[in-house]
Amino acid sequence: MTPSFRNSDKVLREILTKSKTVALVGASKNPSRASNEIMKLLLDHNYKVYPVNPGLANLNESVHGQKVYASMADIPVSIDMVDIFRNSHDAGGVVDEAIDVGAKSVWLQVGVINEEAAKRAQDAGLNVAMNVCPYHELPRLGISGPDDES
Repeated sequence: MTPSFRNSDKVLREILTKSKTVALVGASKNPSRASNEIMKLLLDHNYKVYPVNPGLANLNESVHGQKVYASMADIPVSIDMVDIFRNSHDAGGVVDEAIDVGAKSVWLQVGVINEEAAKRAQDAGLNVAMNVCPYHELPRLGISGPDDES
């Protein structure tokens, strides 16, 4: 099967400028993990990041000073973007949860490719980014963080 999903700069720009709240699924306290580094990057760019990791949440842990949640449903605010640091197969369930909680977009990190989940998200009205990373896209698109309006 030929991959059909293609990222669009317009959609990437919309996600990165309109999202203020980010659920980062697959958060890690380990500074050598990509999820830890990207969470710090997003915080440094003025996004409000809610780490999601059931194991860490059960231990009442925090990552970069932010309380860890067991699931997106536990986050007490509406979620603009779900940043997914899970394997491609598990990403499908995360996308379904993002749809269920009313997230506005899903961002599947580099190496996380799930065409069916991307289609489900698009069909549900969510913006989708797949197999890309904010670390590269923020500077490439000249974005410093979320817009102040909206």
